[in-house]
Amino acid sequence: MDESKTHIISALVLHKPGVLQRVAGLFTRRGYNIENITVGTSEQENLARMTIIAKGDEKVLEQVTKQLNKLIDVIKVRDLDPDITVKRELCLIKVHTSTEKNRSEIIQYANIFRGRIIDVSPETLTIEITGSPDKIEALIDLVRTFGIKEIARTGPTAISRGNKTI
Repeated sequence: MDESKTHIISALVLHKPGVLQRVAGLFTRRGYNIENITVGTSEQENLARMTIIAKGDEKVLEQVTKQLNKLIDVIKVRDLDPDITVKRELCLIKVHTSTEKNRSEIIQYANIFRGRIIDVSPETLTIEITGSPDKIEALIDLVRTFGIKEIARTGPTAISRGNKTI
């Protein structure tokens, strides 16, 4: 895929086994790279919403959208406009806390970024943070100096603002 623009593709799909594999397989067969994909139940029974982040030009996006629409399990596909889209990610960060001073600083950073401390052990703190990928990267950069033990990220999920739906 051409790396000209990041696209947020939202797809409403049947919520059943194998659908994720078929969608990912479509990208693989066409040589397109999925930067990120999240899937979860939707507001409609038996349907799930996929948020797919991929890079490419408008022509590539059009090809992907047409191919997705051809899949039987795909109900609807839409390229979300980044200007009118709410995009959030969840991240868990386990940070080494060697001293009480470090522990205090990490807690302050978590509070500034509106994160929460969700686990405490004698040598680590685990921070939960939600927000834009940029916000999460900024917190990770701040706590990196303390020693990050582990990071788990969901990747972005998105929904259009206002009354627009897919």
